[in-house]
Amino acid sequence: MGASEIWLVRHGESEANVVATEAQRAGEERIVVEWRDADVPLSPTGREQAGALGVWLGENASGRSPVVWSSPYRRARETTAIALAGAGAGAEAGMEAAVPVRVDERLRDRELGILDLLTAAGVQALHPEEAERRRWLGKFYYRPPGGESWADVALRIRSFLRDAEDSAPSAQSGPLLVVAHDAVVMLFLFVCLGWSEEELLGFARENVVVNASITRLVRADGAASPTSAADWQLAEFAHHGHLDRLDVEATRHGGDTDESAEPAR
Repeated sequence: MGASEIWLVRHGESEANVVATEAQRAGEERIVVEWRDADVPLSPTGREQAGALGVWLGENASGRSPVVWSSPYRRARETTAIALAGAGAGAEAGMEAAVPVRVDERLRDRELGILDLLTAAGVQALHPEEAERRRWLGKFYYRPPGGESWADVALRIRSFLRDAEDSAPSAQSGPLLVVAHDAVVMLFLFVCLGWSEEELLGFARENVVVNASITRLVRADGAASPTSAADWQLAEFAHHGHLDRLDVEATRHGGDTDESAEPAR
């Protein structure tokens, strides 16, 4: 039996989150950043958010050390390192941590292919045929050339959950802590709660995964399968009280929530 809880964390605000949101608001076509997606760092606000997350971890993980997994992308790894340091469970990046961090490429952000670094206006202006194809297929099944659909990410998560369960310590009592991206958090809910396409898209239209927020999934002891929808319940979505309590800005950079736009990274 593996974990009875999954704590899903979106990385802290990234430098690209800031640039992408400003580009969307200005009606620009391109998001101009100097990093490839895997190398985007946290913004100063994102680092503060990760520190506040560490306070929450220190308060909630006492006596039941989590099994920690992270996306390989820099913004997620930085969030993990800062949070563990703040929780007293690790040290600054580059130093050995008391709680090991497992990095898994299946937790990376959704790949956008030829639409990467384009705003919604840019997709419409530069690839109108793709904008139309996306409208026709819907967000869940649309795969941009060279990129992934939400369905592709769901397949990654199903694979990850089975392997995470198999590799968990036999006496594990702590939660599974996953630090990743907004689309990944949403697709965990789809997989674990057994939502339909319509349920997922309806939820995503109304809800945003706040940066450095915690989403908790729980299941009863003795549940049989990590991917069985009958086993999991949503206990809390995008909790950010730790940010509010420490007077850290809670940023809501849109992800896959706008039916007409690709996600801001």
